Amino acid sequence: MFTKDYLHGPETTRRVELEFGVLREAAAPSWLHQEATLRLGSLIDAHVRSRDLGRVCIAPVDVVLDDERALIVQPDVVFVSNARLHLVRAQVWGAPDLVVEVLSPATARRDRSTTLGRYRRYGVREATDTASSSAPAAPAPGRSARGRAA
Repeated sequence: MFTKDYLHGPETTRRVELEFGVLREAAAPSWLHQEATLRLGSLIDAHVRSRDLGRVCIAPVDVVLDDERALIVQPDVVFVSNARLHLVRAQVWGAPDLVVEVLSPATARRDRSTTLGRYRRYGVREATDTASSSAPAAPAPGRSARGRAA
């Protein structure tokens, strides 16, 4: 599947990503995951708005990291600074300034390896993860609990 085919398909609130031409659809996130995403997105949005720094959005929103290779992702929380708002159209076309993945037990391993690594390779300025419950997840090897290199 090509990027244009994906983007011209039916709109959905399901978590769907295009991974190098292959459509990937996940089950709906859990209540705890969505609650954590909303709270975190709201906190970041309040900070960004109070300082007029840019725009914040929560999933599902498409981020086209590679049009030619058909790589479209849906991070849980996305921030794009004022200087880079030209990336925001109906989707984000390019690497946002910040993406946050809220970890779920079923996706934590993939999010911490493949997903965060992909964000960094495609130029996302800050890519991090957080736990979806009140009990924090153990940081990935070589990373602090805040997602920075240890």
